[in-house]
Amino acid sequence: MTQSTNLPLIGVPTSIMKIPGTNFTSHVSGQRYITSVNNFSKCIAVQIPSMGKKYDYTNFLERFDGILLTGGRANIEPHHYGGLPFPPEEPIDPDRDGTVLQIIPTCITAGIPLLGICRGLQEINVAMGGSLHYRINQIPGKNDHRMPRGDDVTEEDIFKLRHSVTLTPSNLFQKMVAKDKILVNTLHGQGVDRLGDGLIVQAVSDDNVIEGISIKDHPNFAAAVQWHTEFHPEREEHTLSRKLYQAFGRAAKNRMQSR
Repeated sequence: MTQSTNLPLIGVPTSIMKIPGTNFTSHVSGQRYITSVNNFSKCIAVQIPSMGKKYDYTNFLERFDGILLTGGRANIEPHHYGGLPFPPEEPIDPDRDGTVLQIIPTCITAGIPLLGICRGLQEINVAMGGSLHYRINQIPGKNDHRMPRGDDVTEEDIFKLRHSVTLTPSNLFQKMVAKDKILVNTLHGQGVDRLGDGLIVQAVSDDNVIEGISIKDHPNFAAAVQWHTEFHPEREEHTLSRKLYQAFGRAAKNRMQSR
């Protein structure tokens, strides 16, 4: 029997989604995110229900050794960063918005490790006073970073490596892999417009979209990427994704041992 009683505890804020074919809504976290934290960070991941402004998460977060901010179908509503309103058909998740925008500043103050993935990067940017482009593909000179769609599209098609990113010299990501460029997958429509205060650019795509960040004044590990690290981090071509989970896990273990 696997012993897990002494593993760091990672909180994963949920997305609120309607179950297809029903009238029920659920708190949802993708299975791959949970599995990757368990397998590569060597931590136990548990869901944090996204209650939005109906709940104060400040003291609650002290129970965790790290927070994982996952991707999600809905985008952060633009009123959080002074953007133009979404079209009526745009999916929204106000309770997740209200939850993560509380959690992120608390994690920075308390030194709780943070790892953001896709929407998670955008959440950190907005929490730090930054803004987002609504659709990167509508900006002249930018590529389409959205995932392929269609009845015949496979999971491998969706998550395949599609473009390169340049890693900032001598910074965190570049030191992890000792490379200047890597290939990544891409499944996002939105992206960083104005960079938030105190954020360090770690990776930039070939069309100059910010793809990786860290938080300068966070006293522990705090980083985020625009690509999806949860897709087969064990593969050689996903070395940086795997190393990010490992660094996150080490930081969580250090916090667990010190508190």
